[in-house]
Amino acid sequence: MAGRPSFAGSPVARGKRFGIAVSRFHEPLTRRMLRGAVETLARCGVRRRDIRVVWVPGAFELPLAAQRLACLRRGRGRQARRRSDAVICLGMVIRGETPHFDYVAGAAAQGIIQVALGRKIPVIFGVVTAATRRQAAARVSKGRDAALTAVEMVRLKVR
Repeated sequence: MAGRPSFAGSPVARGKRFGIAVSRFHEPLTRRMLRGAVETLARCGVRRRDIRVVWVPGAFELPLAAQRLACLRRGRGRQARRRSDAVICLGMVIRGETPHFDYVAGAAAQGIIQVALGRKIPVIFGVVTAATRRQAAARVSKGRDAALTAVEMVRLKVR
């Protein structure tokens, strides 16, 4: 089986638009994930003006933000800009002493897939689920991974 394609450093996503929904819960970690995603998209040829970032309170709210990003159009008439070609959802859910972790992570995953299937665009699950904050911090590269997945899925869709 072939390995994952590497798009970083090539303009494979030039002209494509990406929405990124980011959870503020555990913001120091999600901010690092966002930085990695934006840098990766830029290395794939995406202009900063073609990346729309929205912040939401937590992972549970990511699906609604993803749905809005999937539909969002800006401007009117000739100034209108098309919707996102893909949406990336970034968040952190760290296990606590209650089952809240399971509910939040499960609801976020289910909502994100519903948006993808309903809107027929790639909506990437870049939500880290971890047992401890240390484990979560070790996985902030998930932002870069999610961006590469989004680029790959956009390329798949246009073929």
